Amino acid sequence: MALVRSCFRLQGLRGCHFSEFLHYPTIYVSQLTGHPLSQFFTTAKRSTLSSAIISKAKRLNAKYEQFLERNFPRFYVIYSTFFRGFHLLYLDFKEICGIKRKMADQGLKYNQLPYREMEKLRQFRRDVIKVIPVVLLSIPPFANYMVFILMYFFPRHLLIRHFWTRKQQQEFMEIYHSFRAQVYPDAVRSLVKAASRVPDKRLKGQLLQLISKVQEGIHPEISQLHVVAKLFSGPPLEMRLINAYQTKILSQVMFLTPHMPTFIMRHRLWSHIMEIRHLDQALNVLGVHHLLEDELKIACYIRGLNSMHLNATQCKEWLTKWVQLSKKLKDSEASLLLHSMVLLSTNYQYSNNT
Repeated sequence: MALVRSCFRLQGLRGCHFSEFLHYPTIYVSQLTGHPLSQFFTTAKRSTLSSAIISKAKRLNAKYEQFLERNFPRFYVIYSTFFRGFHLLYLDFKEICGIKRKMADQGLKYNQLPYREMEKLRQFRRDVIKVIPVVLLSIPPFANYMVFILMYFFPRHLLIRHFWTRKQQQEFMEIYHSFRAQVYPDAVRSLVKAASRVPDKRLKGQLLQLISKVQEGIHPEISQLHVVAKLFSGPPLEMRLINAYQTKILSQVMFLTPHMPTFIMRHRLWSHIMEIRHLDQALNVLGVHHLLEDELKIACYIRGLNSMHLNATQCKEWLTKWVQLSKKLKDSEASLLLHSMVLLSTNYQYSNNT
């Protein structure tokens, strides 16, 4: 401050270039005093000054957060969640950039990545798609204030998982699964209608028996699904041949919009179930037992199971059976994997809740 005041006295307001003054203090000191004092302003001293400023800012920020937490606890939760969310999003972005560079340098495709990197790309892509409308809405002047209000009142609709509290994450995932589970009975009934048109009488009987057990509340065995897998690679159960009603129902199972032309929904279903199949292949290499509890729950959840109230052992058991089914199927039998999201989830969830 003394140097700034000297600058005012000697050169006047217009003669003081503060941006240069801040970056090159040694030059101005030499100009003001007429003596070469640059040796006293070393890099170490500038670094010390920067560290002191950063430390002071951190202390002030900590005091501000303590003030909010003490006087406005509800607002503090929102405040801290938002800052944590931006930090997590930034870390995800850095990680995704690293994965993309690795893919470009090594010529790797998505399905050649390790499980965790593949899952990170899948989830980040969905997060970005969800957050884009909010970003576009906030572009006009002063619109960001309205966006903030909307985000406060509609966090499930407008925010992504980074900006949810732990409690909100569980609550919102329960809500989303309830939407999905509502169509599970319709998915089973539509599968019965499609199975009745299967030409192979022996396999048709086995499939109808399996579906009947599911409707009675019995959880099917993986071996029973393997037996009828062949039926899902031809008409009428092959992915390209399922009817419009089945396509809409299965789109809701996959959290996809059912309000599109049938051929687009079929394409999206194929793309998403093959993405899960590639994840299954990578997970088979990694090993289910290497996943953390949160990773196990997310893995089960995206495959149709409500895992929010299951422990790690239950998730591991269910996911192990899923991977056993998936690794023995062919790409042409992907329709069975899609229907298994319903067949392997409905009664497993019921048996654990009761």
